Amino acid sequence: MTSGHRSAPRVVSLVPSLTEAVAATAPELLVGATDWCSHPAELDVTRVGGTKNPDTARIAALAPDLVLANEEENRAPDLGALRAAGLDVLVTEIRDLDQALRELERVLVRGCGLRRPGWLDDAADAWRDLRAGAADARGAVVPVWRRPWMVLGRDTFAGDLLARLGVVNLYADHTDRYPRVPVEELNARGADLVVLPDEPYRFTADDGPEAFPGLPSALVSGRHLTWYGPSLAQAPAVLRAALDAAR
Repeated sequence: MTSGHRSAPRVVSLVPSLTEAVAATAPELLVGATDWCSHPAELDVTRVGGTKNPDTARIAALAPDLVLANEEENRAPDLGALRAAGLDVLVTEIRDLDQALRELERVLVRGCGLRRPGWLDDAADAWRDLRAGAADARGAVVPVWRRPWMVLGRDTFAGDLLARLGVVNLYADHTDRYPRVPVEELNARGADLVVLPDEPYRFTADDGPEAFPGLPSALVSGRHLTWYGPSLAQAPAVLRAALDAAR
């Protein structure tokens, strides 16, 4: 049993970020995770399907004390099925950095019975100590999918991180959180740059920038932009470097 446990609950995580958070703190608690839970690379637990189509029967068979989920990444019917099977499901909601830090503490301390981990303090400190780069903020469009094109809209965790780095999401006032916008409209928005993460859609130097001729492209790590977990401690430096390269 890891020092600081009140107990040793069996945990299934349906969220890659939360899987990494638990694995970095008390890996022995994890008994199941989704096929998309790629960090840490050496994670050796039962795989229970995808975030959108988990195998609820397999999860129930693992007899977890706690299932970790997220209101955006996981579907309500699946979570309902797990509750109907008598499982305790902790559902997180994360729309900005401050909420992410609070929810991570709720998951790890209240949910899993752990002491607040040092990496969570490191993450909070990294963002608190962030120093602004360029004096002038840059307006950006931030695609997260193509075919069809979808971008960050209002009230998103990734948008909040970018704002803290001096990048203004030009669709932050859209009524949708992930609006579908034709690429012609994106190009006509008057952006200073386009930010292209490598997940959920895997934008690369050869797939994405060519759709925005004449506009600087920042190819960024999707894990550092969209994951809430240990990667948050390195995210300011990693993202800042990618954004500074797009000038």
